[in-house]
Amino acid sequence: MEAKKVKESRIINTDQVLSCDLNNYNTLFGGVLMKKLDSAATLSARRHSRVKECVTASTDSIDFLCPIHQTDSVCIESFVTYTGKTSMEIFCKVIAEDMLTGERRMAATAFLTFVALDQDKKPVEVPSVLPETEEEKFLYDTAKERAEIRRLRREKSKELAEYLTVKKPWDQ
Repeated sequence: MEAKKVKESRIINTDQVLSCDLNNYNTLFGGVLMKKLDSAATLSARRHSRVKECVTASTDSIDFLCPIHQTDSVCIESFVTYTGKTSMEIFCKVIAEDMLTGERRMAATAFLTFVALDQDKKPVEVPSVLPETEEEKFLYDTAKERAEIRRLRREKSKELAEYLTVKKPWDQ
């Protein structure tokens, strides 16, 4: 399977911030941004793997760096930074632009992991990536460390789940 350039999976989505997207502080709801990130990352994963279906395996973190206001546009750029056999790490950066002044600022960053699926909903092999820019090379070179942290976090989550109940509170 031939490797693909990172830029081949790049998705850029710019949108306005509507009043219905705002929280009680008049800034963009975190959940609204999370939905936009998942949507952009899904398209990057599908563009890279060229399969009908890719599923979110994990969201490492969404780091909110500054608030996004109604006077801003919100631009999400996502692309595949690293791949395993069937999984893809997707990086998303969120740039807020004040539409009145033109000032642009990094509003958030996120890493998500997706798995490509075949017609039978089974994981399918994905191409590796070829980073070209300084930004892409940095993300590629630091991906194995993030993957190890992800693996450890998943182990801890499974360990925690063993102690949790699914019983209804009133049946305990």
